[in-house]
Amino acid sequence: MNEFALIDRFVKCFDVPPAPFGPGDDCAVLPRQGPSCITTDAVVEGVHFTRATFSFADVGHKALAVNLSDLAAMGARPTWFTVALGIPPEVTVHELERVAKSMSALARVHGATLIGGNVTWAQQLSITVTMSGALEGKPLLRSSAKPGDAIFVSGPVGDAAGGLRALEEGTRVPALLKAQRRPSPHLAFAALARRFVHAAIDVSDGLAQDLAHVCEASQVGAALDSASIPLSDALLEFAPDDALELALRGGEDYVLLVTAPPRHRAALLALGAFEIGTITGARGLTLDGQLLTGRLGFQHR
Repeated sequence: MNEFALIDRFVKCFDVPPAPFGPGDDCAVLPRQGPSCITTDAVVEGVHFTRATFSFADVGHKALAVNLSDLAAMGARPTWFTVALGIPPEVTVHELERVAKSMSALARVHGATLIGGNVTWAQQLSITVTMSGALEGKPLLRSSAKPGDAIFVSGPVGDAAGGLRALEEGTRVPALLKAQRRPSPHLAFAALARRFVHAAIDVSDGLAQDLAHVCEASQVGAALDSASIPLSDALLEFAPDDALELALRGGEDYVLLVTAPPRHRAALLALGAFEIGTITGARGLTLDGQLLTGRLGFQHR
């Protein structure tokens, strides 16, 4: 199938506006908007997934989910996105449609519209998404944490890292595999919690490392309580000896980490958040009073 027929088949899987507001011209034309957040992220075969362990539908879902999670971390409502595909010659149009249908289903849930993109041949399968979100109020920034803030996460951490280990070992642990292959961006939590929150970040590279990013940007420190870090029963059963380590440094959970004044504790707990520590005035990240050192999470290099 030639490039243009392939693009047509891919686009037909989505609910798209007609050109010039959607695919069909050299650029999409957007109406004037208020403040927006723009993010871009890629999933690349051999780095973020393998075709032996991920279905094409898994790849499509995750490619969109990681971008939606970035918008959630900023307190933004998804609006539009573009998709750039790198496609190896052996990938069939039917396999590509599975990518598209999975992305389309997730986009529909969150009200995001495909407006354009690009296709090129490549040695490895890759999907790069650029996404925009509308801000309704101030953005949630990493640089706004205050000493005395309580630290919360919007869900359990470590499941995705446990899922990656299960894939590598060939072990079937459905809950952990789902966390790795099909993360759920916490946009609903962000929409409700944003009015209580000072700072926010999504947990993509590891709880410790992403909290360290907040601390660095806000010029503060943090004290974590290991007993308060939420660990799922599936993770505790699968990796009882190092579940906490997977939660701290594993990454790819795509829950939100937020800081907020203690007076909002009850409201955030009612939204399903877990309180895990406190922002401090002294620099450094501690766990149960001990300084965390070494590699705090995932790094590409």
